[in-house]
Parts: sequence; structure tokens; C-alpha cells
Amino acid sequence: MMRKAAFICSPDLWVHGHGANHPLRPERLRMVYELLLAYGAFDGPSSRLLPPRQATDEELALWHTAEYIDAVHRLSAGDTSVRPWQYHFGPGDNPVFSGMYETEALKAGSSLMAAQMVACKEVDVAFSFAGGLHHAMAGYASGFCVFNDPAIAIRWLAGRGLRVAYVDVDAHHGDGVQAAFYDTDQVMTISFHESGEYLFPGTGFVRELGRGAGEGYSINVPLLPYTGDEVYLWAFERVVPPLVSRFAPDVLVTQLGVDTHYLDPLTHLKLTTAGYTSLIQHFRDMDLPWVATGGGGYDVRTVVRAWTLAYGIMSDRAFADPIPEPYARQYRIDRLHDHVGLQVRERDLALTREYAERQVSALERALGKLA
Repeated sequence: MMRKAAFICSPDLWVHGHGANHPLRPERLRMVYELLLAYGAFDGPSSRLLPPRQATDEELALWHTAEYIDAVHRLSAGDTSVRPWQYHFGPGDNPVFSGMYETEALKAGSSLMAAQMVACKEVDVAFSFAGGLHHAMAGYASGFCVFNDPAIAIRWLAGRGLRVAYVDVDAHHGDGVQAAFYDTDQVMTISFHESGEYLFPGTGFVRELGRGAGEGYSINVPLLPYTGDEVYLWAFERVVPPLVSRFAPDVLVTQLGVDTHYLDPLTHLKLTTAGYTSLIQHFRDMDLPWVATGGGGYDVRTVVRAWTLAYGIMSDRAFADPIPEPYARQYRIDRLHDHVGLQVRERDLALTREYAERQVSALERALGKLA
């Protein structure tokens, strides 16, 4: 049977941004879209290219408070009577920018569309690549994230009685999504990330297992800086497939941040495109209705290559490694895959392996006590 995939995209997603000097650069979205066009990724009946719609205030309220939604509206429109710092806006991570409400509500609407299409069986997988903004809390912005589109989309799915497994492979802990479902057993959240001892947001430890009915359904695997493909994939394979299989979800939702890559300027993990695509293939092999969202990634050329490779796996397409001309000339990107060797020191390999083994063992012990 032909697999059906959807890519949700519009130029309106990258018209506005956090500012010229902000790490979250909107042009990375445009460049992903243009590269997929260059590969003919949307040709044929099995791959659909669809524009997103804005999430309504009612939909945003699936996770966010009415006060916060109103504040984002007003700040976006330039209302100086709102005190931005009350909602964690200001210089630095979360600047106020013109068009902020419209752009960020469009990203939330993109992930909602993906969830709705997958739930209605219109497609097998839908990629909301502008989404994955997993830090935003109910009443405030956090970590470059204004509206938490994964939490909103999962709330919509759960509201229809569906069991959801959420797996987050961004380098940063998916703290906002964890907070949204910390006390329910209808949603299992799994986050693999650089340890909060070394990286924002400083959370995501094994002991964060959930509360009440949700105890045992919040899963965290923190990893040491310099963790590379071998150790990361060992931990992932030890934890994710068996837990997802046991949970037996109706829908898989993933956050596919690329800031785990060794070229990322803000983080310290050492994955390659080979390791990243192995993760995407694991998700594909789960053969579940799949809502995929984007996330972090601050080396633009790496994001472009990784998300193009990811959509190829989602849509069962194999894209040639050489980048098509004239895209390659315009953006000076020659290959999809990494071709520069990454040397991992034996000492780093041993330390990261030992740390990962201790974290996984601690998690298995904790879950065993709850069984």
C-alpha cells in the first residue's frame, strides 16, 4: 500500500522572526522548503504540500491561559500597556516582534492540521516542520517558544480519546510538553536531551516520572555533553521501542530538533546525519499514525539537510546525496549527508557511555518499582 505523507508549509511561516541576531533564524524554514522542491519531494500522489492555518484562540487555550493569549495578541500589536516581562518576554531568548501572534499561531495551527489529518487517516504522517516549540508554558514564553504547538496538538488528540506517545529528540529537554501531561496516563512523554546539569532548561532528570495517574508516563533520558551516535542510539533503542510498544499508542507525535548535531553552536551533543536519520527510521519503523514536528537547530545548513532527509524517510523517498543545482550554488551546500569525519575521543566515548548506562539503569529501576 502506498504511504501518504503531508508537508505543511507556507511562506507566511518565515515572514516574521525573532530578530536579525537571534539564533532561531526563519530562513532555515524557507531553505528546507526550497530544497525539497528542488528534489521534487512533492511530486506524485503520495506526498501532499499543504498551507497551514492559524490556530484560533480557543485552540491555543487547549494549553495556554486566556490571559497569556491576550497578552501575546497585544504585545504583537505594539500595546505598550502590557508588561512583557510578566510573560517572560524581553531582550534575549524571547523578544517581542511585530506579527508575533500571527506567525506563532500559524505554527500552532500547522501542528494542529498535522494532528487532524493523521487522526482522520487522510495521511500516514504529517510534518509540521515549523513546529516543535516545546518549551512554552501555559502562561509564559520560554526558550524561543511562544505557543507550545506539540502540547496543543496532543491535547486535541487526547480530547478525542486517543492515546499518544510523544518522543522528543531535541538537545533540550521538552519541559513544556512534559508539564502539559505530567498527571495523565493517556499521554506518555519521552525526552532524550543533553543533561539539564549543562544545558537549558535545567530539567529533565530521570526522577521526573509524572504525578498521580501520570506517574511512570513521564520518561527522561539525560545525556552527557559529547554524546555521539553510538551511545545515543544505544540508549534510544534500549528505552523507546519497548516503552512505546508497551504503551500501545494510537498516535505517535515526535519533536525532531536537529540541535543534537555536532555542528550546532548552542549545544554539546555530537550526532551526525547518520545518527539522526537512524532515529527517524526508528520512528518510521514503528508504523504508527505519525505527527512530526520540527524544533531546535541553529546551524542552518545542518537543519536544511537533516529535515530534508527526515521527510524523505517519512515519505519513503530516497533523495540523492549530491544537492541539486542551482540550489547547491546558491546556498553552498554540496551534500545531504555529512562527509567530514567526526572524531570522538576514546575518553569521551567511555564517559558518555558510562553516564548513559547509569541513566538508563536508573530509569529501568524506577519504572520497575512502579510496575
